[in-house]
Amino acid sequence: MADDPVRLLKALIERPSVTPEEAGVFDVLENALLPLGFSVSRLRFEGSGSYPVDNLFAIRDRGGRKLLFAGHTDVVPPGDTADWASDPFTPHEAEGRIYGRGAADMKSGVAAFVAAVARAVAEGAAEDGTIALAITNDEEADAVNGTARLMAWARDEGHAFDFAIVGEPSSAERLGDSIKIGRRGSYSGMVTVEGIQGHVAYPEKANNPLPVLASVVTALKAEALDFGTEHFPASNLEVTTIDVGNTASNVIPAKGTLKFNIRFNDLWSPETLKEWVAARIAGVDPRGCVVRFEGTGVPSRSFLSPQSGDVELLMQVIAEATGARPALSTGGGTSDARFIAQYCPVVECGLVGTSMHKTDEHVAVSDVTGLTEIYRAFIERFLKARS
Repeated sequence: MADDPVRLLKALIERPSVTPEEAGVFDVLENALLPLGFSVSRLRFEGSGSYPVDNLFAIRDRGGRKLLFAGHTDVVPPGDTADWASDPFTPHEAEGRIYGRGAADMKSGVAAFVAAVARAVAEGAAEDGTIALAITNDEEADAVNGTARLMAWARDEGHAFDFAIVGEPSSAERLGDSIKIGRRGSYSGMVTVEGIQGHVAYPEKANNPLPVLASVVTALKAEALDFGTEHFPASNLEVTTIDVGNTASNVIPAKGTLKFNIRFNDLWSPETLKEWVAARIAGVDPRGCVVRFEGTGVPSRSFLSPQSGDVELLMQVIAEATGARPALSTGGGTSDARFIAQYCPVVECGLVGTSMHKTDEHVAVSDVTGLTEIYRAFIERFLKARS
């Protein structure tokens, strides 16, 4: 089964590995990898304010150049299964497509890479270097005890890599039309304005925080963060919620809060963004209210992989397989590539993801087999190349 990406994908879909439940999905991978000569480590990380997470690290060490494939086997919940044409965890093939939760994001990428490795082993190409896989079952939710911890563990075990591919669905409309060479960062924050509660008929006895809160929104949105860079679009700040918690129409509220998120390019860091936001808020007249600002959640840093010969090689392989060179993209949200970028150059290269997280999620069978061939050809040529 290891060299057949379609059979392997179906086996993975059958395991309902909704974050963080592993549900036997790593048994499928371990059974496929062990006969290929991989050493497999199953690792459970916990703590850091999040739930326990199962992870898998596999390596076939033959010296030479070292290629890492990374991805995730966890999936988002299917929602109301009655809305699906068939059971989301019973893979269904029809009209050249495979349906099931995780078909696009991203069990197909994992299946394609494992099948590509199996073919490289059978052809002898895998003897020219080292191949490793870092697979987590927590990318879709907290992402605390997943790839970040797994990469740190691999480093502590003495593993290092020359290049990494994350099998996230990077293609936009057709297989191979885009690969991601970087991602914007993400920074979230909350502003609280405290006034004095009172009756609307006696405003002189109260202090309404909402005009101040509105001024904060204006201050944050009045000036563009930047206008983009060579590889990144402009950074953007979006106010995501404004909350008062006041259901009465005759009461001036005691406080109001707003939350925002910034998607930022390589001109910024979480630290410089915090200073930028604080400076904008400081320019607002508090009108006797107390204004507090704090960052929320764990920020994600932006990254951009160097434009190396390995990126060019991947582009050549894709062009030979599809007839067109891929575009280089940094669009979209965050991914686990941000954790890998701290250790080696990383590119996201995968299938078309238009159906991911949707009802009747699916992927074209031809895309799964096509991606497998792209991975196989890249493995062969990457391991033969010299650093």
